[in-house]
Amino acid sequence: MNELILVVDDEPKITKLARDYLERNKFRVQIADDGVAALAIARTVRPDLVVLDLNLPGMDGLDVCRALRRESGVPIIMLTARSEEMDRLIGLELGADDYITKPFSPRELVARVRAVLRRVQGDVQHSGRIVVGDLEIDEVGRQAVKRGEMIQLTRIEFNLLVLLASHPGQVFTRTQLLDQLHGVTHDGYDRSVDAHVKNLRRKVEDDPSEPEYVRTVYGIGYKFVEGD
Repeated sequence: MNELILVVDDEPKITKLARDYLERNKFRVQIADDGVAALAIARTVRPDLVVLDLNLPGMDGLDVCRALRRESGVPIIMLTARSEEMDRLIGLELGADDYITKPFSPRELVARVRAVLRRVQGDVQHSGRIVVGDLEIDEVGRQAVKRGEMIQLTRIEFNLLVLLASHPGQVFTRTQLLDQLHGVTHDGYDRSVDAHVKNLRRKVEDDPSEPEYVRTVYGIGYKFVEGD
């Protein structure tokens, strides 16, 4: 069955463009033009992915993202203006999987949708378990546990943790992490990686300001440390 994509934007030109290209590429599409309608549709039809504009009338996109994350793990791709950097960071920290800046190429939208859906369907190819100190990662079950307590990670956070932990000591640049996590070329927005790392540290580290596992390599990127 073709995946169902919910496109949420209050600009008819954008929703028509997105619908035309997605349907041309064999996706089914539902449209919402405000946040309240988006939540109602998402709860009713259970879309496979949501394309969500942040600048919506009434209930804005960040509130919609927050509500969706409380209720489900549906993948979310944010639509943002180029000037909305802080909103992008907040959206990523709330659990959005990806973002596209306006104006965007409809071909890029289709590529991003496909890439995110591939990740959802198991694009991370590792298998087995990784145990480091009091942290245990089950790649098959897609679960992370610390001292017996389950850690609630978003899809991107989990993939980031697996990628780093399965290559201990290897330094990854932000660009490499973007390419590995998203599977398509990004526009150089390195701070999206920083947002995901910040969120991941808050969940897996005892003291996020003095991380034990996910270390910054200044001027380059990040690496995973098994223990000093």
